[in-house]
Amino acid sequence: MIVAHSVKEAGRDAGSVVTVGTFDGVHRAHAEIIREVVSRAKMREGRSVVVTFDPHPKQVVGPPPGPVELLSTIGERVELIGMLGVDILLVLEFTYPFSRISPEDFYRTYIIDGTGVDEVIVGYDHMFGRDRAAGINELLKMGKAFDFSVFAVHPFTVEGETVSSTGIRQALAAGDVDRAAKFLGRPYSFSGTVVRGDGRGTTIGFPTANIRPPASKIVPAHGVYAVGVRVGNEQRHGMMNIGLRPTVSTVPAETLEVHLFDFDRDIYGEQVAVSFLRRLRDEKKFDSLSDLVEQLGRDKEEARQTSLQRPGIG
Repeated sequence: MIVAHSVKEAGRDAGSVVTVGTFDGVHRAHAEIIREVVSRAKMREGRSVVVTFDPHPKQVVGPPPGPVELLSTIGERVELIGMLGVDILLVLEFTYPFSRISPEDFYRTYIIDGTGVDEVIVGYDHMFGRDRAAGINELLKMGKAFDFSVFAVHPFTVEGETVSSTGIRQALAAGDVDRAAKFLGRPYSFSGTVVRGDGRGTTIGFPTANIRPPASKIVPAHGVYAVGVRVGNEQRHGMMNIGLRPTVSTVPAETLEVHLFDFDRDIYGEQVAVSFLRRLRDEKKFDSLSDLVEQLGRDKEEARQTSLQRPGIG
């Protein structure tokens, strides 16, 4: 896959089959659209083109503008889209002036005269242009005027619920990583740097690595999770606590700590990738340190059972 950051880099090909969207998370509904693009491009003997934006439009125009908890960083998005067999990924910088472009000017500049287009594939609820003012009807009119076809992909549902990035964020905010995984088509994950903590885990027999994920990535609700962890080229399993550590800490500060099974290497400063396999329980304050250690032992056994059910994930 060629990753371009301008229409010049992408080049123009009138046989292109194109889709446009933010595609945060590249979830199952996004993948359905992109696979349709790839399939139709092959049938037409053209090229498949995905146009996306960075940063996320809501970070620029809201409502309200500002930090957005993302399901995928731009790097993760590029990797996930590349796995779907796309020929060209065009990443356009999303700025406030860019957001004020009219729907017609956007398609003329970046698609019709930019990448070139034979067919546009979009989701059923696709909106675009200044203030998201245009949708399928406007796109059909442009297709008729500029001689390209338009195909809208039907809603993608799981267990009767339409898959959406908003729904996945809500699931993660509730700690429902199973539901999020069903919608994503894979466990939710993030990468982060291992930073030094207070070392208390080691003193109670459960050494942990403190993880600092990107500020833009959504972090699941407080609780204890069975996780898969990629450390360099190694795939490991473990359990992760996200929360305030009320039993051992008097200072309320959120920490993300992972205890890796059968692992004792120093990984401070390294990047690790954490995949959330199952939520084990809520975080809680225990009456004593021994009660906490006893519960951690039960958590570890439950997490190990999860790792046996899902080997190789991390």
